[in-house]
Amino acid sequence: MSSKTDTETSSFRTLLTSVVLSTPGPLVIGLGLLIGHSSTQMADFFRRSAELLAIICAFVIYQLTHTQGTCDEARKARLECAANRFVGAMMCVAGVIMMWLAIFQGQTDKGNVIPGLAIGVLGMVANCIFWRRYSTLNRKQPNAIIAVQARLYRAKTFVDTCVSLCLGMVLMFPASQLGVVCDLCGSLIVSAYMIYCGFDTFKNAGQTSRL
Repeated sequence: MSSKTDTETSSFRTLLTSVVLSTPGPLVIGLGLLIGHSSTQMADFFRRSAELLAIICAFVIYQLTHTQGTCDEARKARLECAANRFVGAMMCVAGVIMMWLAIFQGQTDKGNVIPGLAIGVLGMVANCIFWRRYSTLNRKQPNAIIAVQARLYRAKTFVDTCVSLCLGMVLMFPASQLGVVCDLCGSLIVSAYMIYCGFDTFKNAGQTSRL
């Protein structure tokens, strides 16, 4: 088996693992919203749902362009560009939804944010690992899909860090103004960052190896 084939196999398995590990996140956060009303937690639910769609799209396109062996270079480039534009668009959509909820939700009773906090902490660790993994794979064999996944997971690592910090403050100070302010600021920060990263990803969708 050639070095190129080894890298492609590793990339495929990493993408598949990303899909599998990302799937429970929206479900757990959604169930958590039944007992908690944090705007950060609600925004996180929509963000993870949009990201899951983007990751599934990237996985499908990578499989079409690398595992069937029937895709010419022109069609491969078009599919990769379309997939990466979709990833960027989903990041922007998630950011806009998060910002809208942060500004207009207006709830002060945050309820139980422990499910969202647990997912945030686990996501922070897992996303950092995937970020480094995708970056390493792209250095070994530059690829548009893998490069965008590295940027996506870099953004996800930052966002989950902010979400965990904000929900931690809400958990420690549930009835205080500090918890309310941290919840709002957390949502605004992560939404702005997601919009920025999504726009950058969409704009540079056709570049094959830029991290």
